[in-house]
Amino acid sequence: MAERRLISSGSTFEREIGYSRAVVDGDWVHVSGTTGFDYTTMTISDDVVAQARQCWANIDAALREAGAAVSDVVRVRYLLPDAADFEPCWPVLREWLGDVRPAATMQVCGLSDPRMRIEIEVTARRGGSQVAPGLGWPR
Repeated sequence: MAERRLISSGSTFEREIGYSRAVVDGDWVHVSGTTGFDYTTMTISDDVVAQARQCWANIDAALREAGAAVSDVVRVRYLLPDAADFEPCWPVLREWLGDVRPAATMQVCGLSDPRMRIEIEVTARRGGSQVAPGLGWPR
């Protein structure tokens, strides 16, 4: 049977709502929509670019705990209340995913807290970033 493990960020929302920061299911890692909250200080920046950076720090921590890396990401979903906030985040997204280039979607929608300006959700396959020698494609 495939491994199924729950990963928590320590956010009280996980317990209150009934979800996990990430779920490991075999080689797959599903990371829930992740906002720019810094869980060590329980603060969130007003700046969308700073929020995007914190989203990726939170996602990176969840992936590492799952035994995966950002380079294993195969799918990313960006959720923003304001479409105009997306382009300023591009340099941060490129910094984290420029060489990975996963399938991606950006959606304009409401988020649960008006301070949140971006939420990022990813799916990764552990070991998915390995490239077969001489073939140039993932195993």
